[in-house]
Amino acid sequence: MDLEAAGDAAARGKVRWRGESWRATLLLAYQSLGVVYGDVATSPLYVYKSAFAGNDIQHSAGNEEIYGVLSFVFWTLTLITLVKYVLIVLRADDGGEGGTFALYSLICRHVRAGLLPGGGTRDELMEEEKATGRRGERPVSRVRAVLEKYRVLQRLLLLFALLGTCMVIGDGVLTPAVSVFSAVSGLELSMEKEQHKYIELPVACAILICLFALQHYGTHKVGFLFAPIVCIWLICISAIGFYNIIHWDPHVYRALSPYYMYQFLKKTQTGGWMSLGGILLCVTGSEAMYADLGHFSQSSIQIAFISVVYPALVLAYMGQAAFISQHHNFESSHQIGFYVSVPESLRWPVLVIAILAAVVGSQAIITGTFSIIKQCSSLSCFPGVKIVHTSSTVHGQIYIPEINWMLMILCLAVTVGFRDTKHLANAQGLAVITVMLVTTCLMSLVIVLCWNKSIFVALGFLLFFGTIEVLYFSASLVKFHEGAWVPITLSFIFMVVMCVWHYGTIKKYEFDVQNKVSVNWLLNLGPSLGIVRVRGIGLIHTELMSGIPAIFSHFVTNLPAFHQVLVFLCVKSVPVPHVQPEERFLVGRIGPKEYRLYRVIVRYGYRDVQKDDLEFEKELVSNIAEFIRSSGEYDKNGFLEDTDKPEKLSPISTGIPLWEEDRDLDASVSPHKEIDPKNIAPKQKKTRFMIPKSAQVDSEVRRELQELMDAREAGMSFILGHSYMKAKSGSSFIKRIVINFFYEFLRKNSRGPAYAANIPHASTLEVGMVYQV
Repeated sequence: MDLEAAGDAAARGKVRWRGESWRATLLLAYQSLGVVYGDVATSPLYVYKSAFAGNDIQHSAGNEEIYGVLSFVFWTLTLITLVKYVLIVLRADDGGEGGTFALYSLICRHVRAGLLPGGGTRDELMEEEKATGRRGERPVSRVRAVLEKYRVLQRLLLLFALLGTCMVIGDGVLTPAVSVFSAVSGLELSMEKEQHKYIELPVACAILICLFALQHYGTHKVGFLFAPIVCIWLICISAIGFYNIIHWDPHVYRALSPYYMYQFLKKTQTGGWMSLGGILLCVTGSEAMYADLGHFSQSSIQIAFISVVYPALVLAYMGQAAFISQHHNFESSHQIGFYVSVPESLRWPVLVIAILAAVVGSQAIITGTFSIIKQCSSLSCFPGVKIVHTSSTVHGQIYIPEINWMLMILCLAVTVGFRDTKHLANAQGLAVITVMLVTTCLMSLVIVLCWNKSIFVALGFLLFFGTIEVLYFSASLVKFHEGAWVPITLSFIFMVVMCVWHYGTIKKYEFDVQNKVSVNWLLNLGPSLGIVRVRGIGLIHTELMSGIPAIFSHFVTNLPAFHQVLVFLCVKSVPVPHVQPEERFLVGRIGPKEYRLYRVIVRYGYRDVQKDDLEFEKELVSNIAEFIRSSGEYDKNGFLEDTDKPEKLSPISTGIPLWEEDRDLDASVSPHKEIDPKNIAPKQKKTRFMIPKSAQVDSEVRRELQELMDAREAGMSFILGHSYMKAKSGSSFIKRIVINFFYEFLRKNSRGPAYAANIPHASTLEVGMVYQV
């Protein structure tokens, strides 16, 4: 089965999953096994080993310890993964997308509580509603009113979402290390004790290097291997588990009773509580189900987990417990792992399958890390990075070179530094449970604000799942000195980077808003002041939705000329996954019609892929032409007297089709006339608008369209601002450090906006300006 074809089906039907055929749903369910469940499927490799390692728990002859751990594993997997994620959280999709930022964007779109510049701030949400004439009719609740009133709560909400995001990135470092090292640790049962110490670490590092080196090929290149590997792995562990249950302890099912959890904690006390940090790893990868929702449908993920993954994992854990309950001759509790329960004749084949399954699970979390960093970058919460789309049909499959090599270095560092699964598992456990706590808190807000449920329902959800997760969180946090410091350190570093970048971006945007020039200033410019209009279209990129950016006044002051058609272009990344094509372009006019000044706002979701420069130029011009044709519905002169109000913007669903071809300007010269090669003009575009014959176009509109065509044929120039940030004199020491050093360092070493990368250098004009913030 072709993963790319299945992914295409997912992309076409992820929002309308209810209308999918059963065949498409089952195909997506099959594909989700390889992409979504690789991490949670490999957790039996290290859960029991982590639960008993270093927690002062002895495996006694009465089996209270192993039965108690099994009971905890079963109910944690059932309540957290099955009930919370599969049955509840998966329903909180944002246009078919999932993840921490999907929950945050859901809340921002239902409450004016955004803090993201360029499309997500509270003022911009209100301004956009006024500009488009669409004021949202949202139900008012007390929680919403409080959240909209207090700015500090909005900042805490954003910080909370960033915390969950940073922990996901930390999980992207730790999961490959834990999964691969745990799989390779099976060598210790197949080799002599002195040999495997010198082989495990090099083999694990070699596999990790190969894993990260293959990322640039893209998931779809090797995707056909993913689902079969996970299917074989699930069949393998469930069959071995079933065999161990029948052969060693058919009555192990009694341990599924919650009574054994009570007995376990009563007997082990502090040691049992500390072991919860290892038991927690049975639900690692649950967040991936929600984060990868955009690649599949809700029903396909639910079917795959309930019918295949969940039963296989329960059998695997019960089988391990059944085997261990009849064997008490381990040299240490650290040896209680997955491979001891595998029949000796099958250990080598199972070892190979386990390593392949660990690679698949690692691949899923690495791809998820790429996706979440792309979301943060598009919403101005992470410095710009190079994003490579590895699939032409599945836009969620991306590759980020800088992040890939950074993850590889960090992953190798923690693997070589710890050299055992105990510390790695402690680190991963804290990262996993922190993300789950963030999801629980944000989900409770979604229940009230987005689903309009009673606040008591939200509190019930928060208290029930929050209590369970806080218990696990405390058990993981107490192991700070035994590896749990790693995700805290990584999250702190990423949090500082995100907060500095977000703070600098906000300050830059506020400077633009405070120093924007009035429309009257632009209208007063004319030939009397030495301003001339040159042929072509001038495209001025700005982050402002209204007014004239200071960068343009700086440009005109130093070079008193601008183009015959001037377009102020604002490319916004809005906190939604996808923007529908009919809502992508907002077009308006600045000043009288004869000035030929337009404002265009182009909106992209954090999952949308921006077009290349040629396609974007054609679409931009065709949408402006459609606005000109339909502008007769507005004021006759198109002039906005009150310049303090935002210009009226109109959503353009479909632009006028644009027909273009290259032409030689000297083609009309007589063939008998000698031509000087120095005077041969370059090829230019011949542009025509395909206006329907039934359309009523008056002479004034036709004249304006003709000028737009002439300007398009003359060429398009891109005017970009190149800003330098400096803290104002008198600013605090911390602000000067943050702006002058940290933010400027990140700005110099990050990539520019995505649209800037597609602009031809020959048509680009950069205007430098110092921002005193």
